[in-house]
Amino acid sequence: MISHGSIFARAPVQYRIHTAKLNKFPAKQYQKQSRKAVISRQHSAKSSFRFCTSAFGFLTLICLHEMKKTMQYAVVTGATQGIGKAIAERLLKEGFSVAICARNEQDLRNLQTDWARQYPHAKVLCVTADFSKHEDVLLFAAEVTANFPQVDILVNNAGIFIPGLLAEEPEGLLETLMQVNLYSAYHLTRTLLPDMKAKGSGHIFNMCSVASLKSYPNGGSYSISKYALLGFSENLREELKNDNIKVTAVCPGATNSRSWEGSGIPEERIMAPEDIANMLWAAYTLSAQADVELLVMRPLKGDL
Repeated sequence: MISHGSIFARAPVQYRIHTAKLNKFPAKQYQKQSRKAVISRQHSAKSSFRFCTSAFGFLTLICLHEMKKTMQYAVVTGATQGIGKAIAERLLKEGFSVAICARNEQDLRNLQTDWARQYPHAKVLCVTADFSKHEDVLLFAAEVTANFPQVDILVNNAGIFIPGLLAEEPEGLLETLMQVNLYSAYHLTRTLLPDMKAKGSGHIFNMCSVASLKSYPNGGSYSISKYALLGFSENLREELKNDNIKVTAVCPGATNSRSWEGSGIPEERIMAPEDIANMLWAAYTLSAQADVELLVMRPLKGDL
């Protein structure tokens, strides 16, 4: 059991410099040569060997330095299913190392095993965390900063969907939804921001919803929390633009995930999570002077 711990996987890539002993020249081979010539040849060969070995080692160090310099790092919350998982997998395919979190430890272990095999170039940091608890958010942030040298992409995706009517929903539901859907993104972002601002770059994606844009039947406290997340995104965007940090609010409609299992809705009627991941990647790869502030996506035939 790894309560509030992490599962850290890194590709078993090793860089070895293979060396071999330089054999002394047989005496008979050089019977007609002077001892001075033999010593000179030995010295020359050894010097050449030492040069080749040190040069190879130097090139290896250069390669390691370049890999470290070019590796990019992403943080995706709530990434064991649906949109979060699709985004994490897209970033892994693009060469990122990824830190993810979720409440279900077994789901994390299964993903860690699969991704270590599929993406051996990457670091995968998996942390069990319940984002309804403020201390878990801070523990996850601490794991990220301890294991990743920087954060290039932050995806605040963790959230829960509980429909209902404001007049009838259980007491305390608003507080729970605000903690998971808004406060977790707020506190995680604030904790990771100092390093992003010091680096002078980065891209923050907040996973809002079409329920952030208009009211829906049975939207209840869920819609309130998503409206608030959009407001957080817009204020963050305004605050960080002079730090060269981009902020995008992503507002997807119905997207295939576990929450739709057993609903009877045909799979082709709703969006695939990979659709959201592909649009996120498109927004990230724009030129440095461009930022997608609001990304709205719906099924072709409209909302359900």
